[in-house]
Amino acid sequence: MYETARHFIGGSWVSDAPNGTADVIDPATGTKIGAAVLGSTELANQAVSAARSAFVGSDWSMEPRLRSRVLDAFADRLESLGDELVEMLVRENGKLRSQAMHEIAAGVSEARYYSGLARNIQGSTTETGKGKLSLLTREPCGVVSVIVPWNAPVTLLVRSVAPALAVGCTVIIKPAPQTPLVNAALMSCFHGIEGIPSGVVNSVNENGDEVGRLLSSHSDIDAISFTGSTQTGKNVMASAAATVKRVSLELGGKSPAVVFPDSDLPKAVAEISRASIVMAGQMCTAVSRVLVHESIASQVEEMLVNAYGRIRLGHGMNQETDLGPLIDKMSQKRVLDLIERASDEAELVMRGHAPGGILAEGAFVSPTIVRISDTSHDLVQQEHFAPLVTFETFCDEAEALAKANATRYGLATSVFTQGLDRAMRMSRRLKYGTVWLNCHNRLFAEAETGGFRESGVGRLHGAQGLDEFLETKHIYLETN
Repeated sequence: MYETARHFIGGSWVSDAPNGTADVIDPATGTKIGAAVLGSTELANQAVSAARSAFVGSDWSMEPRLRSRVLDAFADRLESLGDELVEMLVRENGKLRSQAMHEIAAGVSEARYYSGLARNIQGSTTETGKGKLSLLTREPCGVVSVIVPWNAPVTLLVRSVAPALAVGCTVIIKPAPQTPLVNAALMSCFHGIEGIPSGVVNSVNENGDEVGRLLSSHSDIDAISFTGSTQTGKNVMASAAATVKRVSLELGGKSPAVVFPDSDLPKAVAEISRASIVMAGQMCTAVSRVLVHESIASQVEEMLVNAYGRIRLGHGMNQETDLGPLIDKMSQKRVLDLIERASDEAELVMRGHAPGGILAEGAFVSPTIVRISDTSHDLVQQEHFAPLVTFETFCDEAEALAKANATRYGLATSVFTQGLDRAMRMSRRLKYGTVWLNCHNRLFAEAETGGFRESGVGRLHGAQGLDEFLETKHIYLETN
């Protein structure tokens, strides 16, 4: 694999480092595991030029079977990296080995799914009168910039890049600064695939924010697929407005799990505890709010405390670890400061802390439960990306709905109940793009995901994920 992550432009590796290099740090140990050559506006411009040349100067957009073969070849190569890529992913962003294995498998699945859809891009024909035909074709929108976060750098790259390539677009990727080694490994899976025109896939490492700013505003970029925070998404949308680019944004979340008295409580608590600490809570769909009917509140609270009390912190490569580190020491300090403030402004049921001993050099924080009734408090309103949940109660279904919908986010939520009527009523009235019933965090290639309100614009995954990268063209023909 790569000790130093390079840029990938026009089908070749580029080692230019006009702004030097940056160390890549294992968040579980604080040790250096590699480096990345930093990008620049000039390198980003080169990547845009390569992508534009490939789009207008090759048959890529006209060859669905070639695109299908390329995505299949990418999936084969990604799958073949196996344990080597798993370990790199664990060491770069701190997730558990089991989570890394699942992420890579999901990326393979996504690529294969869109490989099939590449051969099924369909338009339509309408006869508006005798000899008068309207042909509606579906065509690739052009050059796409894909801006990827660090918390799932494999699946969140593939779920944007695969549908973009499937329809015939070309792409420029900006990986997260925290995970450039994994990104370079993914680029190696595209390097040298038979038949792929040079410039179809490009990648430029960041330097501060200059690469991201250019990829959000460049006049030769037609669409942006961004995953990240709501505030950064707003900035991307503002930059895109100058050239009226289309944008696909998956942004922040504040996911509530709503628990009713008739639910299977052991299963509900197991799902909630697992889904609240996945990637140390640094996932936009992770449970961050627990809303429980007042009649079972003390019981669920005790069960949740017991579940968190059994959690073992450690390095992600240790199979006994349940909770890995936050992404860096800065995030650890931010979360510890948040917990300290919460202790003054709310009621801590369980207080998270940074462990000592062998784990002291890592960015670890144990789980926190905060009992709170004020839905306007920023513990409820803001996304904190931490193994921290608020514990809130409700008296009836109406109050549960009101509290669950009481934030500006609307990405994902879950409802725990054995009542089918209640489950469907809640599902229809919850203002979220995804509602899971009696489980949480089930994501797969075939089902579209996306957010309501300030959680995003557009959809990824599924057949609908192609629409973010397609234009509809009307061709009119009179045969007489």
